[in-house]
Amino acid sequence: MDAITALSPVDGRYAAKTRALAAIFSEYGLIKRRVTVEIHWLLALADHPDIPELVPFSEKEADQLRALADGFSVEDGAAVKDIEATTNHDVKAVEYWIKHAFETAGFDQDAAEFVHFACTSEDINNLSYALMLRDARDDVVLPAMDAAIARFDEMASELADVPMLSRTHGQTASPTTVGKEMANIAARLQRQRDGFASVRILGKMNGAVGNYNAHLSAYPDVDWPALSADFIEGLGLEQNPHTIQIEPHDYMAELFDALARWNTILIDACRDIWGYISFGYFRQRTVAGEVGSSTMPHKVNPIDFENAEGNLGIANALLGHFAAKLPVSRFQRDLTDSTVVRSIGVAFGHSQIAFEALAKGMGKLEINAERLAQDLHSAWEVLAEPVQTVMRRYGIPEPYEKLKALTRGRPITREIIQAFIESLDIPADAKTRLLAMTPATYTGLAQHLSRR
Repeated sequence: MDAITALSPVDGRYAAKTRALAAIFSEYGLIKRRVTVEIHWLLALADHPDIPELVPFSEKEADQLRALADGFSVEDGAAVKDIEATTNHDVKAVEYWIKHAFETAGFDQDAAEFVHFACTSEDINNLSYALMLRDARDDVVLPAMDAAIARFDEMASELADVPMLSRTHGQTASPTTVGKEMANIAARLQRQRDGFASVRILGKMNGAVGNYNAHLSAYPDVDWPALSADFIEGLGLEQNPHTIQIEPHDYMAELFDALARWNTILIDACRDIWGYISFGYFRQRTVAGEVGSSTMPHKVNPIDFENAEGNLGIANALLGHFAAKLPVSRFQRDLTDSTVVRSIGVAFGHSQIAFEALAKGMGKLEINAERLAQDLHSAWEVLAEPVQTVMRRYGIPEPYEKLKALTRGRPITREIIQAFIESLDIPADAKTRLLAMTPATYTGLAQHLSRR
């Protein structure tokens, strides 16, 4: 597929940014994992002593079987799709492809009938999607999350001592430091990253309605729940022992909600940084050859943060639908989940596009200390808070009301606030401390908190 003719920008305009996810969430990625599940289930059955009709495979034969899965190519996937054109059933096509590979490799054809033994299609699919989600989370998303946290941590340390005017409700407020605001973002992201990483990825291998009906009909003496648990854990997943035909997808909802919370924090961060760029608190390093506006040559637009915000919004719209829809299935199963899970990669793709855009934008930022200092010097009214708080300590009546009358809705200069301080009947050391205070030094523990 040529990127310029792709229907989705995930596979078109942004294909280079989503390539790692394409190998996981594409139909090829799904078929490859179906083959993996089928092969490993066959090997698990062959190793069980109470299934005598399936002779254990030799070490060489077992390696050959694993190689079918490990070496599964795009061409192999195309061959499965050719079979599906006849069967009109995607999982059955995988079974037939494996059986054909058996014949080609010279395996005992009696063993071939144990491919897909006692399985419903969803036994294979739920584990395949579980493997896809595990691989995407561990190999692609978590590294991107860790890189983002590291960058915010780095900025928190670098800018810990750079004072900045806060803007609660968009109005001037008690100063902070740029580093402290970056530390806030890093701390929030770390918590959601840990929650995302800790979601237990579940799977089931228990037949058409979750009761091992077919399994027991053939081998009533086998402890099927134990065999199923060992098999699933061998894939690096965790067994869900209570299911209908489908694994109920509750863990998927947990995973998608966790990713959406992370994305939401990044949306918040993108908007704030966009605003700080607008204020002039950050400059953006220019890139030779780039154009900011088709008509205004001077512009360097914060496009990376805008791109990230837009893609995070698309991702969260999909993730929200997945989390609300997938745990709901009529009776023992309906097919509405089947088409929905095929778009999981799209949500992850838009998230990944956003992560890369954010990283690019963060890499261009340069602090503009002069502009920050200018805003602070124009906001002496923010010292009304410490002055009235000290007045409260020393019992001066109506401190809040006095400062409100002095400062609200009028410009305040250094001279005005210091003249007021001079008039106060408070201890000399307290007065000296207040007179020495400026908007740039009134940052509380922001520097300390930036470095925690």
